[in-house]
Amino acid sequence: MMNFDLRKKPRLAESLIQTLLFLAGILSIFTTLAIVYELGKEALLFFNNPDVTFVKFFSGTKWQPSIGNYGIWALVSATLTTSFIAIFISLPLGLAVAIYLSEYASLRVRSILKPILEVLAGIPTVVYGYFALLFVTPILQNIFGESIQVYNMLSAGLVMGIMILPLISSMSEDALSAVPRSLREAAFAMGATKVETSLQVVLPAALSGIGAALIVGISRAVGETMIVAIASGAGPNFTFNPIQAAETMTGHIARISGGDLSYNSIDYTSLFAIALMLFLVTLVLNLISQWVVNRFRERYE
Repeated sequence: MMNFDLRKKPRLAESLIQTLLFLAGILSIFTTLAIVYELGKEALLFFNNPDVTFVKFFSGTKWQPSIGNYGIWALVSATLTTSFIAIFISLPLGLAVAIYLSEYASLRVRSILKPILEVLAGIPTVVYGYFALLFVTPILQNIFGESIQVYNMLSAGLVMGIMILPLISSMSEDALSAVPRSLREAAFAMGATKVETSLQVVLPAALSGIGAALIVGISRAVGETMIVAIASGAGPNFTFNPIQAAETMTGHIARISGGDLSYNSIDYTSLFAIALMLFLVTLVLNLISQWVVNRFRERYE
């Protein structure tokens, strides 16, 4: 009997698909490298200024390049504060929605809730920004009184959490639904309740997908522009107090780049330094979240 090795048989369609997928991967890597190159090239012009030093940039808490203040922490603090509030709201709520849709909801309920989540995901961020300013902020003022400012990081962070909620819940629900049904049946056979099965069996098995949802949510929060530009404030302010006004890195870029900036001026080149710092902050937060997810995965394996 003759043996045929099907792997040696030419398959033009699969070879074409493999080539296209490889080119797509190369393109994504090239795009990332091109972004880093352009940001680094323009940011280098900012750091070549005699008045700018890395010590001032990474240790200062005042950001006013036009008068010689180059402390990036005035913008980083607001970015981290609003992002933390957003993740603090969206992650537990998103997981709760995902567990309900995956483990408890009937087909009729799923057919109603899923489109609602998709509608929330499709609302323009500028609408969320004015919702934070005109609806959420007055509610917070009724709670905190005059101590909270009209523009504040708390309302911006809360609405950012609402915006990210559909993203995290949808990705987490897909990860939970992908868990084999045999694991659930084995848990029920051992006498586990529905809650115990959901939290102690299904949830740990889907940690990789949930971790991906967390990383995407963090990146979405850090990179959000319109909500923080409208509701958070329009002036750099080094503070971690969420009821105060402060400007994030993305909000500052949006505000300054809208004006008439001369090419190669200190204000112009500072935008690329901020953008490069934003890229690094996003990278660091993603690495930290990936490390946390891996630690939890090792605990349950």
